[in-house]
Amino acid sequence: MEPEDEPFTADPEARPKVEKSLRARAVDALARREHTRLELQRKLSPHTEDTEKLTALLDDLEQRGWLSDARYAEQRAHASQMRFGSRKIEHELRQQGVAESLISDVLVNLQDSEFDRALLIWQKKYGEPATTQQERNKQMRFLQSRGFEMDVIYKVMKHAVTI
Repeated sequence: MEPEDEPFTADPEARPKVEKSLRARAVDALARREHTRLELQRKLSPHTEDTEKLTALLDDLEQRGWLSDARYAEQRAHASQMRFGSRKIEHELRQQGVAESLISDVLVNLQDSEFDRALLIWQKKYGEPATTQQERNKQMRFLQSRGFEMDVIYKVMKHAVTI
């Protein structure tokens, strides 16, 4: 029986393995979601030993506009802004290799809404002001773990008392 005459099988183990090119792997990853240059480099490096080839591919993808750290930073900040504060978003972007200048550009847009976002997150989680100091500390730690600055947290706690 010829390979093309074999019946189709849903079992992935039974199918012949076809090695993907480095470019195909990169395009597949970028088709799913935005990636930073560093993130895509980490993803592709196990599939090649030629670092020059990988660097050339990443340069080409950036030149074509398919790979953009700025677009990744904007998208990531937008997706995270309703769950996290600026500090946490900044930390995530830094971990993914986004340049400091791009991070500061993205964070400028988030600073205006920092208090409103923190208040919304606090209301969703707790809804009413703390009755004890222990409960207040717990609420403050929660907002701090979400990446909000202490001055914003104090404002939220002060505002919560007036609700």
